[in-house]
Amino acid sequence: MKSLVKFVQIYKRIEQSPTRFSALVVVLLFGLFLEAYMHDFNLVYITLFFVFALAFTAGPMGILNIGQLEADYLKAGRFFVNREGKIPLKIHNHSQITSWSILACDTENSIAIEMLKGEDSHIISFPFTPKKRGIFQHENCYLESRYPLSTARLVKPIKSHYKGLAYPEPKGKSLQEFMHIEENHYGEEKEFDGLREYDGSQKLSHMHWPSVAKGELSVKVFSKETSSPKLAFDFYKAGKDDESRLSQLCLWVLTCEKLQLHFSVQMPHKTLISTKESTDVILKYLARY
Repeated sequence: MKSLVKFVQIYKRIEQSPTRFSALVVVLLFGLFLEAYMHDFNLVYITLFFVFALAFTAGPMGILNIGQLEADYLKAGRFFVNREGKIPLKIHNHSQITSWSILACDTENSIAIEMLKGEDSHIISFPFTPKKRGIFQHENCYLESRYPLSTARLVKPIKSHYKGLAYPEPKGKSLQEFMHIEENHYGEEKEFDGLREYDGSQKLSHMHWPSVAKGELSVKVFSKETSSPKLAFDFYKAGKDDESRLSQLCLWVLTCEKLQLHFSVQMPHKTLISTKESTDVILKYLARY
């Protein structure tokens, strides 16, 4: 009795729809019935009942196959506009029976899980590309199965959703270009670090005259001590409009994080300082600006 109540509870959470194979089974049963009625062959009767039994048991088997699965979102990494990220989803099988041929789907993707053993979990990742910065939601996901005979499409909606924050797309001039363009060079030159092509932004004192004599415009490159003073980025100098400025600042912030450099960002109503606020806090401010 308890098993029946549990099955009914599972059944109510599953959405079902017929497939073309279900129509094929109906036609097959009808044809076998006519054949048995007209010719009264025992073999046809046996085949008819065999096909009917398979079709009848496929429904409960399919419901139990997907009904005991639960899915929950896990914490994802950073998301940037126009950059593909991954949204992880953990699927757990609460029954002791192995589940077969499961699809985890969202509005654009479907990921196949061939087998999920009883009391086991599997983690998948949906690719997701934000189109604009700010808060986004990943929702309307579901689990799908046509096990065992593909006579019915069984769908179990995932009720939870993932709420995330998309940061500005990191693009623009590199941090090295910024340091060359700025009149106030950051840090002191430490040592000779090779040659690079002259692009008009370098000082003439850094010209490599032997290369000039050979007809090649090259300048000397020196590595710099950038830990002091701190890099200072200005919102209004970072680009022509708000979106380009936020993208440029995002790129510089990520570069500074990678190189472990201290910096500050002068925003219209607030100054963001890396020694006081984490990179994630600064990126969130840029995303919500």
